[in-house]
Amino acid sequence: MTDHLTPEKRSLNMSKIRSKNTKPELIVRKVLHNSGIRYRLHAKDLPGKPDLSNKRKKFAIFVNGCFWHQHKGCKRANIPKSNTDYWIPKLKKNVTRFKDNLNKLNNMGFRIAVIWECEINDLNNNKRFIEIFNVKN
Repeated sequence: MTDHLTPEKRSLNMSKIRSKNTKPELIVRKVLHNSGIRYRLHAKDLPGKPDLSNKRKKFAIFVNGCFWHQHKGCKRANIPKSNTDYWIPKLKKNVTRFKDNLNKLNNMGFRIAVIWECEINDLNNNKRFIEIFNVKN
């Protein structure tokens, strides 16, 4: 199956995909901040550069895109039908690297939460997440 977009339009589309300050991440940040939970953004000194973290409270939060991190069972995690020689190894590498970073953080004593893009709209889920972490300052 060939791409239905021209190379120029595909390039424009891909250039708009961000790794930081995504809409799902901004929603989670707002919920946490309004709940009195304070955090650092994209800490470069922690494995995997968690989207939100607090070293003193020892927590790390990742807001993952279902496609890029291959969320099991999610309809958004489909592998593209074109250029599979590129996509399959790339997505597998993303998943492997993410698991390695989670293990490193776990070994450092961090509490870790992964919030998936498909879960963002359920604010009750976010409130449950806050209760589980119970990390208010």
